[in-house]
Amino acid sequence: MAANTFDLEDKESKDVDERRSSRCILFFLFILKFILFLAFLYLFICSLDFLSSAFRLLGGKAAGKVFQNNEILRNPVAGLMIGVLSTVLVQSSSTSTSIVVSLVGAGLLDVKTAIPIVMGANIGTSVTNTIVAMGQITNRREFRRAFAGATVHDMFNWMTVIVFLPLEIITGYLFHLSEVVVDSLALEAYADGKKDFLKVITKPFTKRIVQIDKKGIQKVAQNQDVDTLLKTCCKSKTFQNFNETFVNGTSYTLPSKKICVQECEYIFKDTTLSDSEIGGILLVASLILLCFCLFVIVKLLNSILQGNMRKVIKRFINYEFPGRCGYFTGYLAIIVGCGLTILVQSSSIFTSTMTPLVGVGVVSLERMYPLTLGSNIGTTTTGILAALAQDADKMRNPLQVAFCHLFFNLSGILLFYPIPFLRFPIPLAKFLGKETSKYRWFAIMYLVCMFFLFPLVVFALSMAGWKVMAGVLIPIASLLVIVVIIKITQVKKPSILPTKLQNWKWLPICCRSLEPVDRVMNMFCCDRCTSIVDDSDSDTDEPESKVNGTNDQEVTHV
Repeated sequence: MAANTFDLEDKESKDVDERRSSRCILFFLFILKFILFLAFLYLFICSLDFLSSAFRLLGGKAAGKVFQNNEILRNPVAGLMIGVLSTVLVQSSSTSTSIVVSLVGAGLLDVKTAIPIVMGANIGTSVTNTIVAMGQITNRREFRRAFAGATVHDMFNWMTVIVFLPLEIITGYLFHLSEVVVDSLALEAYADGKKDFLKVITKPFTKRIVQIDKKGIQKVAQNQDVDTLLKTCCKSKTFQNFNETFVNGTSYTLPSKKICVQECEYIFKDTTLSDSEIGGILLVASLILLCFCLFVIVKLLNSILQGNMRKVIKRFINYEFPGRCGYFTGYLAIIVGCGLTILVQSSSIFTSTMTPLVGVGVVSLERMYPLTLGSNIGTTTTGILAALAQDADKMRNPLQVAFCHLFFNLSGILLFYPIPFLRFPIPLAKFLGKETSKYRWFAIMYLVCMFFLFPLVVFALSMAGWKVMAGVLIPIASLLVIVVIIKITQVKKPSILPTKLQNWKWLPICCRSLEPVDRVMNMFCCDRCTSIVDDSDSDTDEPESKVNGTNDQEVTHV
């Protein structure tokens, strides 16, 4: 009997030791995974920097030359589309906005001409997180959520432009509002400065690969000759009253002279490759690095965020204030998104980092939306800082443009956020996410059409004149409005519609479904490139509860 008791005690002690050791192993594995997550997140952010550098080398000069033609830019629609295309080319709204601000400061653009361009820059910057969302294309559910989380930014920017560009053309409210604000400021009291906290972390690595002269594109826009956009001098010194002695012994005192005292050192510095060739290499390498890092990050997140850990983090991020205060939770998210974007000085990096979290289901689309809105506000600080970097006597107009950018985003938020019914970008993003989960090629088609073909077509129509553009776009826009109204009525109150309009079955299938296009795509692509057939995965996620005071509510995903 005593022997059995000792055996039981030994067995229990062994079980306790095994549980302790297993907990220690799990803890160390968690720490290791978290460290790996941070490491690949760092590389992911660096890949975005390389991607931006690649696009600047490939299209930076072209983007700069676009800004030279003032006659084209005076057409507000053309200016809008140039803002979109130039921002897509340089992969940075901060860069394109800074170019516009510097041109206004140099007197090459007036404020009214610059306003549509910064509106277009708002749209172009959202292409990065749309590209990032495609990194989760292999998983239907994650891809649907990630693509919706990325395109909610697109939808907000496009809808804000559709509403406020015509209003600005008719009334000039942004111009007049910013003029009042700038006139009330004592501009001489402001000093230039810029804090870019994220660059402090990533620059030690990225600067060893490639360095871009940020002022190069601005010089091209100002019609100055620029041989390369690569940075050659990292540190220069200005010598005052520079003395020069010639062979005949004559000495002259020359004006101040700027001399490079430290040349830049990086991998692509001494190559014989052109900017375009280096940009192409960087583009391929950065996309490979981005996709690989995104793949590993998603796998690590799925591994780390399991069981109770996943539920706790999800509840914390998607937490709603209790009771009636829950309405104000989104505004706190806007402030958080704004603050984080100011810290990293890039809305693209912030939204691109959040997109995978939406994909794995940690952040809901409803929470991503206000974070994105806050990011839109935060990114306007770059233009304000660029304006403050101008000379005091030239600061007024650039600062007015920067404030126009800020008030434009605030106007969109005031229209499309306070009233839940008017948060149209969310259902539109859900629709796009659903379509991409059915047809993978739709994501690529959306990317090409929304950020390249559509801006180019509208730009061409605007160049043909207002009558031609109105004759083409107004009927199309009217048809879309009618279709949307009928669709909403079909969902909300179909009984008031004629029997035939209560559904779209009377239309040919090519007018109400992408299946015919999908069949054509199947002829040219493999199955992995086209529709996703996965009967085990439903179109909607199972509802998951979240903490909201004392009541349980559902977190609605895409």
